[in-house]
Amino acid sequence: MGRFLNPDNSAFQTAVDSEIYVDKTELLDYTNRVIGTKQAFICNSRPRRFGKSVTADMLTAYYSRGCDSEEMFSPLQISGKDSFKRYLNKYDVLHFDIQWCLEPAGGPENVVAFLSAQVIRELKSIYPDIVPDEIKSLPDALSAINTATGNKFIVIIDEWDVLIRDEADNIAVQEEYINFLRGMFKGTEPTRYIALAYMTGILPIKKLKTQSALNNFDEFTMLDAGILAPFVGFTEKEVRQLCTEYHRDFEKVKSWYDGYLLDDQQIYNPKAVVNVMQRGNFRSYWSQTASYELVVPLINMDFDGLKTAIIEMISGSSVEVDTGTFQNDTVSFADRDDVITYLIHLGYLAYDQTRGRTFIPNEEIRQEFLAATKRKKWNELLEFEQQSMDLLEATLDMDEAAVAEAIEKIHMGYASVIQYNNENTLSSVLSIAYLSTLQYYFKPVRELPTGRGFADFVYLPKPEYLTDYPALVVELKWNKKAETALQQIKDKKYPASIRQYTGNILLVGISYDKKSRKYQCVIETDEK
Repeated sequence: MGRFLNPDNSAFQTAVDSEIYVDKTELLDYTNRVIGTKQAFICNSRPRRFGKSVTADMLTAYYSRGCDSEEMFSPLQISGKDSFKRYLNKYDVLHFDIQWCLEPAGGPENVVAFLSAQVIRELKSIYPDIVPDEIKSLPDALSAINTATGNKFIVIIDEWDVLIRDEADNIAVQEEYINFLRGMFKGTEPTRYIALAYMTGILPIKKLKTQSALNNFDEFTMLDAGILAPFVGFTEKEVRQLCTEYHRDFEKVKSWYDGYLLDDQQIYNPKAVVNVMQRGNFRSYWSQTASYELVVPLINMDFDGLKTAIIEMISGSSVEVDTGTFQNDTVSFADRDDVITYLIHLGYLAYDQTRGRTFIPNEEIRQEFLAATKRKKWNELLEFEQQSMDLLEATLDMDEAAVAEAIEKIHMGYASVIQYNNENTLSSVLSIAYLSTLQYYFKPVRELPTGRGFADFVYLPKPEYLTDYPALVVELKWNKKAETALQQIKDKKYPASIRQYTGNILLVGISYDKKSRKYQCVIETDEK
């Protein structure tokens, strides 16, 4: 049992013994299925606070020869799988955290040398007759042991991308690290001495320099989590169970922390859910992470359409994004799509793979974006906020003419800049126009467009404003009468579906005439 070779199971035991532990051990059933196959090289990237280290510790505790973990895993889900005992504590495991290694190594330029020397020393203690003193290369040592004994290794690298993210401008450090990874994982020889490789970090594999080094890895990301989606964060079922146990309002938890869409599953940020269960405070916890400091300079980059896209998403809309150009580093930003894609990997945006659109996932992250825009005042946002506030006040006053005039002004003065002039994108005008609702309301509930009309926007007031602000059910129609929009709200019984979450409700029907470019509005009250 060593620091890097065959660690014990104490790190995972700490997680299991915590007040809240959500069982994700079924991931081991997948890794057991791919051991010794072409799919045994896995890179699973996800944002901070999504349990990367806990997963790495779980894999170590399960596979490492340095411990006996049967009692630990027996109450957990993996124990019910046929493969449970077949691989339990049967492998030599190498587990290292690149982030942790920076300090004892004496800096990023020494990480590879430090790791190689330390792990080879531990290998020599177990295989003294196989690893001679002249071997200085870790891949060489693993190959020699495999040749002599037939033993295969499991390699687990936590925070694998630290040197890619933090040393992006240090070419020497990057090249040395890339060569180290190439030696460990690329080619025919590593398939002989590695049974399973599992790397986890924030970024996917860098496309340029590491493409030839690591293109044998199966990647699971926030853009495409695939079969590993349920293990990235908490599922809705798991959050419901926690809400029952801790007597929390599930709908409120959902409004604040839901929104990541992975493989058609709603995924919650584990750290945020644990915090709200234990503390009961509904607020954003992202400011406590280092990634928050990255957001301010990112959203202020001078790329066409970037600030507009951020404002759209803050207002509740989604925007199209091309994720294919991002180079998976922190310096090669070419346009707004690269910045947005990076924000998806950081967890500040969610991604709908089917539609190719991105959006702010929940109230927690929306609060962070609002805070980030205030750190460096946006003239675009400041000028627009007053217009939006006037619209909200006109809506609450049921001043139909003023509502139509305000939306028209916003459309022509602001939205026209981003060319919202067709029925497929006109709904974004409405969501942007009601940006001022952020102070009093949750992110608007949206349905997908249907036919030639757009499904309703439902604005539910936050609990502290429940008695003073009505819920807003807003329907937009293209080239039809505002009364038609209002009637659809009634026919589909939208008010009844939200009655339990609010008090009074305003029904707002809005229409846009393409020929005249004029809006009309009708408003009715649906009192509780």
